Amino acid sequence: MEINSKIAVIGAGTMGNGIAHVFAQHGYPVTLIDVSETALSKALQTIGNNLDRLVKKEIIRPELKQETLDRITTQTSIEKGVSGVKLVIEAATENTELKKKIFAQMDTAADPGTILVTNTSSISIDLLAQSTQRPDRVIGMHFMNPVPVMKLVEIIQGPQTDGSVTDTIVSLSKQLGKVPCVVNDFPGFISNRILMPMINEAVLSLEEGVAGVESIDTIMKLGMAHPMGPLQLADLIGLDVCLSILRVLEDGFQNSKYTPANTLADLVAQGKLGVKSGEGFYVYTPGSKDLKANPRFNA
Repeated sequence: MEINSKIAVIGAGTMGNGIAHVFAQHGYPVTLIDVSETALSKALQTIGNNLDRLVKKEIIRPELKQETLDRITTQTSIEKGVSGVKLVIEAATENTELKKKIFAQMDTAADPGTILVTNTSSISIDLLAQSTQRPDRVIGMHFMNPVPVMKLVEIIQGPQTDGSVTDTIVSLSKQLGKVPCVVNDFPGFISNRILMPMINEAVLSLEEGVAGVESIDTIMKLGMAHPMGPLQLADLIGLDVCLSILRVLEDGFQNSKYTPANTLADLVAQGKLGVKSGEGFYVYTPGSKDLKANPRFNA
């Protein structure tokens, strides 16, 4: 099956607007769906700003910005937004019950042959597929943040996903200029099964007083050739998202090695979520490019 027509993206947050941006930039008409008109307006502004950066860096030609924006329409109704499309991508908050509810709505509203995709970074594809009458047409398409820049798409096959659906999504990812990697449906898949324990271990090292924030990140950057330290990366991902994924891993594997560090849970409880809240393991000052460790974590 070839996807050569309009697609729909549900969720206008960081991942949803990034996914809509990439599809529209590569010629696909996109309906971006969210219950919030404010979120949709903010998403279009974000996409415009990100396109401006690509133009400035001479990655895309200037006229492609408007062409891309012209391909995106917005909608607050899932029922109206997914009608007549061959591919729907759910990119809502990483919450199991919310995603299950959205998948049930997608299944009811979409045409019988439509492929239903989730951008989940950790939740079981099979679990989401159980909310539909088409488990063979449900698959994971885990984009990396920021979507317009990162090349990887982790493609997750559920136990009932039809092989032709996997082939379609692999081909589609390549058309978007991405590198698809197919994995099977286990908690955290590959990316977060490996990444989140590393981030958690960095938080535990901080918690135990082994080293401070900057030392931990510098060691991992210079010693292990990571482009970004694990604590800074956690802030970028969102500490609430990291906590949620660790809990999925802990519950899925029933193994205490995935138990989230207390400091991580405490920061989330306090609303200190990293970049998006202005404070996490680092403090983020609007307009400043200087990265400063949060003084509460002075070694």
